[in-house]
Amino acid sequence: MENIALVTIKFPQNHTTSQNSASEDCQVAPSPSKQDESTRCRPSTKNSPSVTKQDTASVQPGIGVKFISAGLAACYSDLMTFPLDTAKVRLQIQGEGMGVVSASRTAAAAVASAGHKYRGMFGTLATISREEGVRALYNGLVPGLQRQMAFASIRIGLYDSVKHFYLRLFKAEGTVGSNNVGLRILAGITTGALAVSCAQPTDVVKVRMQAAGKGPKKYKGCVDAYRMIAVEEGVRGLWRGVMPNITRNAIVNAAELVSYDLIKESIIRRGLLSDTMPCHFLSAFGAGFFATVVASPVDVVKTRFMNSGAGTYNGAMDCAVRMFREGGLFSFYKGFMPSYMRLGSWNVIMFVTFEQLKRFFVGLQKSDTLATAASLSDVGLQQKKLI
Repeated sequence: MENIALVTIKFPQNHTTSQNSASEDCQVAPSPSKQDESTRCRPSTKNSPSVTKQDTASVQPGIGVKFISAGLAACYSDLMTFPLDTAKVRLQIQGEGMGVVSASRTAAAAVASAGHKYRGMFGTLATISREEGVRALYNGLVPGLQRQMAFASIRIGLYDSVKHFYLRLFKAEGTVGSNNVGLRILAGITTGALAVSCAQPTDVVKVRMQAAGKGPKKYKGCVDAYRMIAVEEGVRGLWRGVMPNITRNAIVNAAELVSYDLIKESIIRRGLLSDTMPCHFLSAFGAGFFATVVASPVDVVKTRFMNSGAGTYNGAMDCAVRMFREGGLFSFYKGFMPSYMRLGSWNVIMFVTFEQLKRFFVGLQKSDTLATAASLSDVGLQQKKLI
Protein backbone atom coordinates (compact mmCIF):
# COMPACT_ATOMS: atom_id res chain seq x y z
CA MET A 1 0.00 0.00 0.00
CA GLU A 2 2.84 2.33 0.73
CA ASN A 3 4.30 1.61 -2.74
CA ILE A 4 0.98 2.34 -4.36
CA ALA A 5 0.82 5.63 -2.54
CA LEU A 6 4.26 6.50 -3.78
CA VAL A 7 3.26 5.64 -7.34
CA THR A 8 0.21 7.79 -7.00
CA ILE A 9 2.32 10.70 -5.88
CA LYS A 10 4.66 10.26 -8.84
CA PHE A 11 1.84 9.65 -11.35
CA PRO A 12 1.10 13.35 -12.14
CA GLN A 13 4.45 13.47 -13.89
CA ASN A 14 2.75 11.56 -16.74
CA HIS A 15 2.06 13.91 -19.67
CA THR A 16 -1.51 12.82 -20.28
CA THR A 17 -2.50 13.07 -16.69
CA SER A 18 -0.99 16.52 -16.36
CA GLN A 19 -3.12 17.69 -19.26
CA ASN A 20 -6.25 16.40 -17.55
CA SER A 21 -5.20 18.03 -14.31
CA ALA A 22 -4.60 21.30 -16.11
CA SER A 23 -8.05 21.18 -17.67
CA GLU A 24 -9.64 20.50 -14.29
CA ASP A 25 -7.70 23.39 -12.80
CA CYS A 26 -8.97 25.72 -15.53
CA GLN A 27 -12.53 24.74 -14.78
CA VAL A 28 -12.16 25.47 -11.10
CA ALA A 29 -10.07 28.60 -11.21
CA PRO A 30 -9.10 29.71 -14.69
CA SER A 31 -6.03 31.86 -14.89
CA PRO A 32 -6.42 35.26 -16.55
CA SER A 33 -5.11 35.42 -20.08
CA LYS A 34 -4.46 38.30 -22.45
CA GLN A 35 -7.65 37.51 -24.30
CA ASP A 36 -9.64 37.72 -21.07
CA GLU A 37 -8.00 41.04 -20.22
CA SER A 38 -8.96 42.49 -23.60
CA THR A 39 -12.51 41.17 -23.14
CA ARG A 40 -12.71 42.90 -19.79
CA CYS A 41 -11.54 46.14 -21.36
CA ARG A 42 -14.12 46.11 -24.14
CA PRO A 43 -17.42 46.76 -22.32
CA SER A 44 -16.59 50.32 -21.26
CA THR A 45 -15.69 51.44 -24.78
CA LYS A 46 -18.34 49.32 -26.42
CA ASN A 47 -21.24 50.48 -24.28
CA SER A 48 -20.41 54.17 -24.04
CA PRO A 49 -21.49 55.13 -27.60
CA SER A 50 -24.91 53.43 -27.24
CA VAL A 51 -25.57 55.16 -23.93
CA THR A 52 -24.66 58.48 -25.49
CA LYS A 53 -27.10 57.99 -28.35
CA GLN A 54 -29.89 57.28 -25.88
CA ASP A 55 -28.97 60.41 -23.99
CA THR A 56 -28.97 62.58 -27.11
CA ALA A 57 -32.33 61.21 -28.22
CA SER A 58 -33.88 62.71 -25.08
CA VAL A 59 -32.27 66.15 -25.42
CA GLN A 60 -34.85 68.86 -24.72
CA PRO A 61 -34.53 72.57 -25.61
CA GLY A 62 -33.15 74.51 -22.68
CA ILE A 63 -34.26 77.93 -21.51
CA GLY A 64 -31.59 79.64 -23.63
CA VAL A 65 -32.74 77.87 -26.81
CA LYS A 66 -36.37 78.80 -26.13
CA PHE A 67 -35.42 82.40 -25.31
CA ILE A 68 -33.46 82.95 -28.53
CA SER A 69 -35.90 80.97 -30.70
CA ALA A 70 -38.87 82.98 -29.45
CA GLY A 71 -37.18 86.34 -30.12
CA LEU A 72 -36.04 85.39 -33.63
CA ALA A 73 -39.40 83.84 -34.54
CA ALA A 74 -41.28 86.93 -33.32
CA CYS A 75 -39.03 89.28 -35.30
CA TYR A 76 -39.52 87.25 -38.47
CA SER A 77 -43.28 87.23 -37.91
CA ASP A 78 -43.29 91.00 -37.36
CA LEU A 79 -41.46 91.53 -40.66
CA MET A 80 -44.14 89.54 -42.49
CA THR A 81 -47.20 91.13 -40.83
CA PHE A 82 -46.13 94.68 -39.92
CA PRO A 83 -48.32 96.46 -42.53
CA LEU A 84 -51.38 94.79 -40.98
CA ASP A 85 -50.33 96.08 -37.57
CA THR A 86 -49.98 99.61 -38.95
CA ALA A 87 -53.47 99.39 -40.46
CA LYS A 88 -54.83 98.15 -37.15
CA VAL A 89 -53.31 101.08 -35.25
CA ARG A 90 -54.70 103.65 -37.73
CA LEU A 91 -58.19 102.16 -37.47
CA GLN A 92 -58.05 102.06 -33.68
CA ILE A 93 -57.13 105.73 -33.28
CA GLN A 94 -59.51 106.91 -36.02
CA GLY A 95 -62.24 109.20 -34.65
CA GLU A 96 -60.37 109.85 -31.43
CA GLY A 97 -61.81 112.88 -29.64
CA MET A 98 -64.80 113.29 -31.98
CA GLY A 99 -67.17 113.82 -29.10
CA VAL A 100 -70.23 112.00 -27.83
CA VAL A 101 -72.28 110.23 -30.49
CA SER A 102 -75.96 110.93 -29.93
CA ALA A 103 -78.48 108.11 -30.15
CA SER A 104 -80.41 109.84 -32.96
CA ARG A 105 -77.45 109.82 -35.35
CA THR A 106 -77.01 106.79 -37.54
CA ALA A 107 -73.66 105.04 -37.70
CA ALA A 108 -73.20 106.11 -41.33
CA ALA A 109 -73.90 109.74 -40.51
CA ALA A 110 -71.52 109.64 -37.58
CA VAL A 111 -68.76 108.18 -39.77
CA ALA A 112 -69.37 110.76 -42.51
CA SER A 113 -69.40 113.71 -40.12
CA ALA A 114 -66.23 112.51 -38.47
CA GLY A 115 -64.50 112.44 -41.82
CA HIS A 116 -63.15 108.89 -41.48
CA LYS A 117 -60.89 108.09 -44.38
CA TYR A 118 -60.01 104.50 -43.46
CA ARG A 119 -62.49 101.77 -44.44
CA GLY A 120 -61.55 98.25 -43.47
CA MET A 121 -58.17 96.60 -43.53
CA PHE A 122 -57.54 96.54 -47.28
CA GLY A 123 -58.97 100.05 -47.69
CA THR A 124 -56.65 101.30 -44.94
CA LEU A 125 -53.63 99.64 -46.53
CA ALA A 126 -54.53 101.13 -49.92
CA THR A 127 -55.13 104.63 -48.48
CA ILE A 128 -51.84 104.68 -46.58
CA SER A 129 -49.91 103.41 -49.63
CA ARG A 130 -51.56 105.95 -51.94
CA GLU A 131 -51.20 109.02 -49.70
CA GLU A 132 -47.94 108.31 -47.86
CA GLY A 133 -46.19 105.66 -49.91
CA VAL A 134 -45.62 101.97 -49.26
CA ARG A 135 -42.79 102.72 -46.85
CA ALA A 136 -45.31 104.30 -44.48
CA LEU A 137 -46.72 100.83 -43.84
CA TYR A 138 -43.43 100.02 -42.13
CA ASN A 139 -43.23 103.13 -39.92
CA GLY A 140 -42.02 101.99 -36.51
CA LEU A 141 -40.52 98.74 -37.77
CA VAL A 142 -37.18 99.23 -35.97
CA PRO A 143 -38.68 99.77 -32.50
CA GLY A 144 -41.12 96.99 -33.37
CA LEU A 145 -38.24 94.54 -33.86
CA GLN A 146 -36.56 95.85 -30.71
CA ARG A 147 -39.82 95.25 -28.89
CA GLN A 148 -40.11 91.67 -30.10
CA MET A 149 -36.55 90.75 -29.12
CA ALA A 150 -37.12 92.10 -25.61
CA PHE A 151 -40.81 91.19 -25.33
CA ALA A 152 -41.43 87.86 -27.09
CA SER A 153 -38.20 86.35 -25.80
CA ILE A 154 -39.50 86.75 -22.25
CA ARG A 155 -43.23 86.08 -22.59
CA ILE A 156 -42.89 83.07 -24.93
CA GLY A 157 -39.38 81.85 -24.19
CA LEU A 158 -39.92 81.69 -20.42
CA TYR A 159 -43.52 80.40 -20.51
CA ASP A 160 -42.68 76.66 -20.30
CA SER A 161 -40.17 77.18 -17.50
CA VAL A 162 -42.60 79.28 -15.43
CA LYS A 163 -45.42 76.81 -16.12
CA HIS A 164 -43.34 73.86 -14.93
CA PHE A 165 -42.23 75.88 -11.89
CA TYR A 166 -45.85 76.51 -10.86
CA LEU A 167 -46.79 72.89 -11.53
CA ARG A 168 -43.91 71.59 -9.38
CA LEU A 169 -44.71 74.10 -6.65
CA PHE A 170 -48.40 73.23 -6.35
CA LYS A 171 -48.00 69.51 -7.08
CA ALA A 172 -45.64 69.29 -4.13
CA GLU A 173 -48.55 70.41 -1.95
CA GLY A 174 -50.83 67.88 -3.65
CA THR A 175 -53.39 70.52 -4.67
CA VAL A 176 -53.29 70.28 -8.49
CA GLY A 177 -52.76 67.80 -11.30
CA SER A 178 -50.13 67.90 -14.01
CA ASN A 179 -52.53 69.37 -16.61
CA ASN A 180 -54.03 72.18 -14.55
CA VAL A 181 -55.31 74.95 -16.88
CA GLY A 182 -55.39 77.56 -14.13
CA LEU A 183 -51.64 77.31 -13.56
CA ARG A 184 -51.01 77.61 -17.29
CA ILE A 185 -53.04 80.82 -17.34
CA LEU A 186 -51.10 82.05 -14.31
CA ALA A 187 -47.82 81.31 -16.10
CA GLY A 188 -49.00 83.21 -19.19
CA ILE A 189 -50.05 86.21 -17.10
CA THR A 190 -46.71 86.18 -15.25
CA THR A 191 -44.48 86.13 -18.32
CA GLY A 192 -46.73 88.61 -20.18
CA ALA A 193 -46.58 91.15 -17.35
CA LEU A 194 -42.83 90.67 -16.91
CA ALA A 195 -42.21 91.16 -20.63
CA VAL A 196 -44.17 94.43 -20.78
CA SER A 197 -42.30 95.78 -17.76
CA CYS A 198 -39.04 95.36 -19.70
CA ALA A 199 -40.18 96.35 -23.21
CA GLN A 200 -42.69 99.20 -22.67
CA PRO A 201 -40.55 102.06 -24.11
CA THR A 202 -40.14 100.21 -27.40
CA ASP A 203 -43.92 99.76 -27.64
CA VAL A 204 -44.59 103.46 -27.02
CA VAL A 205 -42.16 104.51 -29.77
CA LYS A 206 -43.57 101.91 -32.19
CA VAL A 207 -47.16 103.11 -31.72
CA ARG A 208 -46.20 106.79 -32.03
CA MET A 209 -44.35 106.20 -35.30
CA GLN A 210 -47.13 104.01 -36.70
CA ALA A 211 -49.81 106.54 -35.83
CA ALA A 212 -48.02 109.41 -37.59
CA GLY A 213 -50.00 110.19 -40.75
CA LYS A 214 -49.33 112.28 -43.81
CA GLY A 215 -47.45 115.53 -43.27
CA PRO A 216 -44.31 116.64 -41.44
CA LYS A 217 -42.81 113.83 -39.41
CA LYS A 218 -42.41 114.57 -35.73
CA TYR A 219 -39.60 112.04 -35.32
CA LYS A 220 -36.59 111.71 -37.59
CA GLY A 221 -36.10 108.11 -36.60
CA CYS A 222 -36.24 105.57 -33.83
CA VAL A 223 -33.47 107.05 -31.65
CA ASP A 224 -34.86 110.56 -32.12
CA ALA A 225 -38.29 109.33 -31.00
CA TYR A 226 -36.85 107.95 -27.75
CA ARG A 227 -34.97 111.20 -27.14
CA MET A 228 -37.86 113.57 -27.91
CA ILE A 229 -40.38 111.66 -25.82
CA ALA A 230 -37.98 111.64 -22.88
CA VAL A 231 -37.26 115.39 -23.28
CA GLU A 232 -40.86 116.55 -23.83
CA GLU A 233 -42.69 114.17 -21.48
CA GLY A 234 -39.96 112.99 -19.17
CA VAL A 235 -38.79 109.43 -18.71
CA ARG A 236 -42.30 108.58 -17.58
CA GLY A 237 -43.47 109.37 -21.09
CA LEU A 238 -41.66 106.26 -22.32
CA TRP A 239 -43.73 104.26 -19.85
CA ARG A 240 -47.05 105.85 -20.82
CA GLY A 241 -49.84 103.30 -20.78
CA VAL A 242 -47.78 100.68 -18.99
CA MET A 243 -50.71 99.51 -16.84
CA PRO A 244 -53.21 98.99 -19.68
CA ASN A 245 -50.39 97.42 -21.67
CA ILE A 246 -49.60 95.01 -18.84
CA THR A 247 -53.30 94.16 -18.61
CA ARG A 248 -53.61 93.70 -22.35
CA ASN A 249 -50.48 91.60 -22.79
CA ALA A 250 -51.12 89.49 -19.71
CA ILE A 251 -54.55 88.62 -21.17
CA VAL A 252 -53.23 88.12 -24.71
CA ASN A 253 -50.30 86.03 -23.53
CA ALA A 254 -52.45 83.79 -21.36
CA ALA A 255 -55.11 83.38 -24.07
CA GLU A 256 -52.56 82.86 -26.82
CA LEU A 257 -50.11 80.45 -25.20
CA VAL A 258 -52.61 78.45 -23.15
CA SER A 259 -55.00 78.00 -26.10
CA TYR A 260 -52.06 76.99 -28.33
CA ASP A 261 -50.93 74.51 -25.66
CA LEU A 262 -54.40 72.99 -25.23
CA ILE A 263 -55.29 72.83 -28.94
CA LYS A 264 -51.95 71.25 -29.81
CA GLU A 265 -52.17 68.69 -27.02
CA SER A 266 -55.77 67.84 -27.95
CA ILE A 267 -54.90 67.29 -31.63
CA ILE A 268 -51.96 65.03 -30.75
CA ARG A 269 -53.86 63.13 -28.04
CA ARG A 270 -56.78 62.37 -30.38
CA GLY A 271 -54.35 61.15 -33.03
CA LEU A 272 -55.56 63.67 -35.62
CA LEU A 273 -52.04 64.89 -36.36
CA SER A 274 -48.56 64.26 -35.03
CA ASP A 275 -46.33 66.96 -33.54
CA THR A 276 -45.45 68.40 -36.96
CA MET A 277 -45.92 71.62 -38.92
CA PRO A 278 -49.64 71.10 -39.85
CA CYS A 279 -50.43 70.60 -36.16
CA HIS A 280 -48.51 73.76 -35.25
CA PHE A 281 -50.32 75.70 -38.01
CA LEU A 282 -53.84 74.75 -36.85
CA SER A 283 -53.02 75.31 -33.19
CA ALA A 284 -51.56 78.76 -33.89
CA PHE A 285 -54.53 79.77 -36.06
CA GLY A 286 -57.02 78.90 -33.31
CA ALA A 287 -54.89 80.61 -30.66
CA GLY A 288 -54.77 83.82 -32.73
CA PHE A 289 -58.56 84.01 -33.05
CA PHE A 290 -59.17 83.34 -29.36
CA ALA A 291 -56.55 85.88 -28.29
CA THR A 292 -58.03 88.58 -30.56
CA VAL A 293 -61.57 88.12 -29.21
CA VAL A 294 -60.40 88.29 -25.61
CA ALA A 295 -57.85 91.10 -25.90
CA SER A 296 -59.27 93.47 -28.54
CA PRO A 297 -61.03 95.87 -26.08
CA VAL A 298 -57.91 96.24 -23.94
CA ASP A 299 -55.76 96.58 -27.07
CA VAL A 300 -57.83 99.51 -28.39
CA VAL A 301 -57.70 101.33 -25.05
CA LYS A 302 -53.94 100.74 -24.84
CA THR A 303 -53.32 102.06 -28.35
CA ARG A 304 -55.37 105.23 -27.84
CA PHE A 305 -53.88 105.99 -24.45
CA MET A 306 -50.29 105.44 -25.59
CA ASN A 307 -50.82 107.61 -28.68
CA SER A 308 -52.36 110.48 -26.70
CA GLY A 309 -50.45 113.55 -25.63
CA ALA A 310 -49.82 114.57 -22.05
CA GLY A 311 -53.05 115.52 -20.26
CA THR A 312 -55.44 114.11 -22.89
CA TYR A 313 -56.72 111.42 -20.53
CA ASN A 314 -56.56 111.17 -16.76
CA GLY A 315 -55.75 107.49 -17.00
CA ALA A 316 -56.57 104.27 -18.79
CA MET A 317 -60.01 104.04 -17.18
CA ASP A 318 -60.83 107.61 -18.23
CA CYS A 319 -59.79 106.71 -21.77
CA ALA A 320 -62.07 103.64 -21.75
CA VAL A 321 -65.05 105.60 -20.38
CA ARG A 322 -64.69 108.35 -22.97
CA MET A 323 -64.35 105.79 -25.74
CA PHE A 324 -67.62 104.18 -24.63
CA ARG A 325 -69.39 107.56 -24.54
CA GLU A 326 -68.12 108.48 -27.98
CA GLY A 327 -68.72 105.20 -29.82
CA GLY A 328 -70.44 102.74 -27.55
CA LEU A 329 -69.36 99.11 -27.17
CA PHE A 330 -68.45 98.87 -30.85
CA SER A 331 -65.59 101.34 -30.32
CA PHE A 332 -63.72 98.69 -28.31
CA TYR A 333 -63.67 96.41 -31.36
CA LYS A 334 -62.48 98.95 -33.89
CA GLY A 335 -60.06 97.34 -36.31
CA PHE A 336 -61.11 93.84 -35.23
CA MET A 337 -60.65 92.21 -38.64
CA PRO A 338 -57.22 93.79 -39.24
CA SER A 339 -56.34 92.90 -35.67
CA TYR A 340 -57.42 89.29 -36.14
CA MET A 341 -55.80 88.93 -39.53
CA ARG A 342 -52.64 90.42 -38.14
CA LEU A 343 -52.65 88.46 -34.87
CA GLY A 344 -53.81 85.25 -36.54
CA SER A 345 -51.16 85.38 -39.26
CA TRP A 346 -48.58 86.56 -36.73
CA ASN A 347 -49.33 83.57 -34.51
CA VAL A 348 -49.14 81.11 -37.39
CA ILE A 349 -45.77 82.41 -38.61
CA MET A 350 -44.36 82.85 -35.11
CA PHE A 351 -45.35 79.46 -33.64
CA VAL A 352 -44.39 77.47 -36.74
CA THR A 353 -41.02 79.27 -36.90
CA PHE A 354 -40.56 78.92 -33.13
CA GLU A 355 -41.09 75.14 -33.23
CA GLN A 356 -38.71 74.73 -36.19
CA LEU A 357 -36.00 76.88 -34.59
CA LYS A 358 -36.19 74.87 -31.37
CA ARG A 359 -35.73 71.64 -33.31
CA PHE A 360 -32.87 73.15 -35.29
CA PHE A 361 -30.97 74.24 -32.17
CA VAL A 362 -31.65 70.91 -30.43
CA GLY A 363 -30.31 69.15 -33.54
CA LEU A 364 -27.12 71.17 -33.22
CA GLN A 365 -26.86 70.16 -29.58
CA LYS A 366 -27.28 66.49 -30.49
CA SER A 367 -24.61 66.74 -33.18
CA ASP A 368 -22.18 68.30 -30.70
CA THR A 369 -22.94 65.62 -28.11
CA LEU A 370 -22.46 62.78 -30.61
CA ALA A 371 -19.19 64.32 -31.81
CA THR A 372 -18.00 64.52 -28.20
CA ALA A 373 -19.02 60.88 -27.64
CA ALA A 374 -17.14 59.76 -30.76
CA SER A 375 -13.97 61.56 -29.67
CA LEU A 376 -14.21 59.98 -26.19
CA SER A 377 -14.69 56.56 -27.81
CA ASP A 378 -11.56 57.09 -29.91
CA VAL A 379 -9.61 58.00 -26.79
CA GLY A 380 -10.83 54.81 -25.10
CA LEU A 381 -9.75 52.67 -28.05
CA GLN A 382 -6.31 54.27 -28.10
CA GLN A 383 -5.92 53.60 -24.38
CA LYS A 384 -6.93 49.96 -24.93
CA LYS A 385 -4.28 49.56 -27.64
CA LEU A 386 -1.64 50.96 -25.30
CA ILE A 387 -2.67 48.42 -22.66
